[in-house]
Amino acid sequence: MTEIQALRASYRSNKAEVLNKMGATGASTRGIHAVLRKLSSLTDELLQALWQRADLPAGCTLVAVGGYGRAQLFPYSDVDVLLLLPQGTDTQPGSPLSTRIEGFIGSCWDAGLEIGSSVRTVAECLAESAADVTVQTSLLEARLLCGDASLFAEFHQQYRAQMDPRAFLVAKTLEMRQRHTKYENTPYSLEPNCKESPGGLRDLQLILWVAKAAGLGNNWKELAASKMATAFEVRQIERNEAVLCLIRARLHAAAGRHEDRLVFDLQTAVAESFGYRSQAPDGSRLPMRASETLMRRYYWAAKAVSQLCQILLLNIEERLNPSTHEPRPINERFFEKAGLIEVASDDLYQRDPHAILETFLLYQTTVGLKNLSARTLRALYNARGVMDAAFRRDPVNRQTFMRILQQPAGITHAMRLMNQTSVLGRYLWVFRGIVGQMQHDLFHVYTVDQHILMVLRNMRRFFMAEHAHEYPFCSQLAGGWDKPWILYIAALFHDIGKGRGGDHSQIGAEEVRRFCRQHGVASEDARLIEFLVSEHLTMSRIAQKQDLSDPDVIAAFAQRVQNERYLTALYLLTVADIRGTSPKVWNAWKGKLLEDLYRSTLRALGGRAPDAAAEIEARKREALVQLALSALPFEAHKALWATLDVSYFMRHEAADIAWHTRHLSRHVGTTKPIVRARQSLAGEGLQVLVYAPDQADLFARICGYFDRAGFSILDARVHTANNHYALDTFQVVASSQHGHYRELTHMVESDLVRTIEQGGPLPEPARKRVSRRVKSFPIAPRVSLQPDEKAQRWLLGISASDRAGLLYLVARILAQHHLSVQLAKVSTLGERVEDTFLLQGNELQNNARQIEIETELLQALSE
Repeated sequence: MTEIQALRASYRSNKAEVLNKMGATGASTRGIHAVLRKLSSLTDELLQALWQRADLPAGCTLVAVGGYGRAQLFPYSDVDVLLLLPQGTDTQPGSPLSTRIEGFIGSCWDAGLEIGSSVRTVAECLAESAADVTVQTSLLEARLLCGDASLFAEFHQQYRAQMDPRAFLVAKTLEMRQRHTKYENTPYSLEPNCKESPGGLRDLQLILWVAKAAGLGNNWKELAASKMATAFEVRQIERNEAVLCLIRARLHAAAGRHEDRLVFDLQTAVAESFGYRSQAPDGSRLPMRASETLMRRYYWAAKAVSQLCQILLLNIEERLNPSTHEPRPINERFFEKAGLIEVASDDLYQRDPHAILETFLLYQTTVGLKNLSARTLRALYNARGVMDAAFRRDPVNRQTFMRILQQPAGITHAMRLMNQTSVLGRYLWVFRGIVGQMQHDLFHVYTVDQHILMVLRNMRRFFMAEHAHEYPFCSQLAGGWDKPWILYIAALFHDIGKGRGGDHSQIGAEEVRRFCRQHGVASEDARLIEFLVSEHLTMSRIAQKQDLSDPDVIAAFAQRVQNERYLTALYLLTVADIRGTSPKVWNAWKGKLLEDLYRSTLRALGGRAPDAAAEIEARKREALVQLALSALPFEAHKALWATLDVSYFMRHEAADIAWHTRHLSRHVGTTKPIVRARQSLAGEGLQVLVYAPDQADLFARICGYFDRAGFSILDARVHTANNHYALDTFQVVASSQHGHYRELTHMVESDLVRTIEQGGPLPEPARKRVSRRVKSFPIAPRVSLQPDEKAQRWLLGISASDRAGLLYLVARILAQHHLSVQLAKVSTLGERVEDTFLLQGNELQNNARQIEIETELLQALSE
């Protein structure tokens, strides 16, 4: 064994021993800083041995920089070093010194170090530092490892002399904002970067960097001594920093590499290293998964770090750039200073707890206020103990909270600020329970508290003229609504029961009933709010899973909502809720389904009993008007309409009937498939019409084509005419932008005809990659097959993790059992699908066949 191999083996063995000890401490953060220092000192020893072996000339100096420079080395972090050389040293390629330096760097890699190196003179360091704030930051934490101490001292002196603390603060603040924007300005990402995300370790490091640059202290205790932080704040920072350090170190250990993102694949492994479990010792499921417990701990730590860093950064900024703005009194308790709310005294909230909620009411109602000052943020942070049960019961506080909700503007900003400062969770104790609560349902991309505030924001926007262009119909309905605060309370409570086991809608309804009683909400308003919370999933479920052309479905829903006021409120909450789950979940087709349900139900509530015959005649008349405008010959529609029954006209709107007739009236009974496509009237994707002689596998064949061509099917209306021709309409969206709509329609019209004409056995479904999120949080597939209310057709319901080709997989099995699909409603919620099919077929009359079909579907969905 060579000398380097021996050094490598010793280093690996010692490092493994340190990591094993760290793994045995469970969830305790005690000793994590000692672990990081030990990993740093082991690296010091190895580098010093390699330096001696390299035999570099006197005057050369090895310096640790970056995170390694502050003696805080994570298990798989890069080891950043600077080779500091005397002025005038020849480092040209091929020179003796250059060859030795290359040998030293090579030996570091051979010894198992992930080395990051730079070779500079003092003058070069200063020039690079002046030009690049990243280099300047790295050198700020320079630490001598070995070599010429006097050269290092010269570098350190000149570097400090060149440092401009004010310019450095500005540069690092801008850099922080840019970094926060990259991570969507939230610590609550479902896969956060525990180093770079807002509230991560980088935010804490930034505070120490700007403090060190300004000569205010090198560590948290020194910051307290220079009056930048209180002793209490330092304790809180140290506690939460230790949590983040332990999570990051365990994340490195679990991944076996440098990985700072808490990705789904690793969350469970890291959680289990903390001793968290998803199951009780008896095997029963615990209310929270192990990964959810870990992530909640992370979010709480990141939230505290965000709050404390904001306070300290504002304090340092005030020290370096004292404000010249004169405070302007708002009242006897508060001042306005440079657009910030400033408390009149540091102990205001201890003396007068009513002033806590008043802060946010003033923030809403006082023109020109942008945020809270460092002094106010600190006072709020230190007043958390004041917000106890008595504070929550206080009638004045309850009245102030209702006033905040009832203001004409500023509700979203006020609630977000209350959540950031932990006031919302301390006043609404039930809200505290869902702060940092993950949602492993494959379609929410926010924690529960962030989702609730997003829904509140969406609801508020319906009442704002500047957002009326986004959802004009919602804005129109909101314009006629008299008490917006009713909808805001419903938004605040709709998911507040999550994570407690049981039906979160019913738990939320009980909580909001209690809130309304405590806050003096009139009984009529309270009943509406409770209805909205308990039924907030109903409208979405009916719109996306049931046949909206069925009068019985509309009548049952109308009976459930009872009146127009309840219907309008539920519609607005449903749209706000779906839009607040994830940017990917909402689409124009879902919007159309909800609006259709709203309008149909409104007609039913208006006393118009569903009259199928009258509705059909009205649609036919409207379709004929549209056909006349397109110059279709008189009575040209009759040949096609004679083959269509009542169910066709009930399921299709007049615009679709006219479109079908325009393209098919001359082709009734043709042997060649007819395919026509157009831009969807809903605003997104394509509407595709297929007319062809019916065959058992036609639906599956069409689904197979859309899968291979990269389209997702949102909706399918399948109709078999009296002459045994299929007249099917599909609503599809392209998974990637293929090009212009005209090119898309031409491609679909030609390629789909070819696919149908080719015939032959159905191809095997392609095996495609499943997303990381689906792999990490798989949904147990569910299949239900039951007769509809009239016992003439069967309803097949499927719930599973989404993946490419899923609909073709299902359609292929149905075709193999000679089942015809009458209606398909495809609902994709993020990465979960909820599909409903209306089926007909002889095999459904046989119980054994039914079980066989369900078993095959479950097996296919589980693969």
